Amino acid sequence: MTSPTQHPETSTHGVGPWVGDLPTDARYDPELLVEGDSRNVVDAYRYWTMEAIVADLDTKRHSFHVAIENWQHDMNIGSIVRTANAFLAQTVHIVGRRRWNKRGAMVTDRYQHVLHHETINDLLAYATEHALPIVAIDNVERSVAIEKTVLPTHCILLFGQEGPGLSPEALGAADEVVEITQYGSTRSLNASAAAAIVMHQWVVHHAPQG
Repeated sequence: MTSPTQHPETSTHGVGPWVGDLPTDARYDPELLVEGDSRNVVDAYRYWTMEAIVADLDTKRHSFHVAIENWQHDMNIGSIVRTANAFLAQTVHIVGRRRWNKRGAMVTDRYQHVLHHETINDLLAYATEHALPIVAIDNVERSVAIEKTVLPTHCILLFGQEGPGLSPEALGAADEVVEITQYGSTRSLNASAAAAIVMHQWVVHHAPQG
């Protein structure tokens, strides 16, 4: 477990100082080469600068975007951003309040493009400009089970707040609404858990495996 004195990005699976002749590739961070790299990054990015990692990710990001309504300072937003990074989303869009709790993101927002939109109409304008259908995730009357549909290759996956779900304005802006089939007594899934399921569903259909 990370101690209170460690950097928030540190991981127990880090590596020590570089052994042998130091590489001259500009992607490597001289300080990390000398001190070691304990960041929570995959091995392929060990010792790289943050800027080099982002640049490399930008060459292979997936074509889905993630949007989150932020009216109630939902604690799940950070976790959703972290999941968007894990599944290599193109961009995360925060709709509503500009400020959000970044603790759950575990510093992954540094590697993930994040845009802010004041209103749902602003998000809709972005979607229209970039020819991106909006797929809302909510269990409402018009929802289609996600297991029975294929998410668009290029799209914005729109998630709501924990509890109330998506606003009427968000549902009205959506081109389609999908829900995750549930079998227990609870009405809804945790927002970050639902986001992870939906992003993985997109990856299963559209991303190269392995």
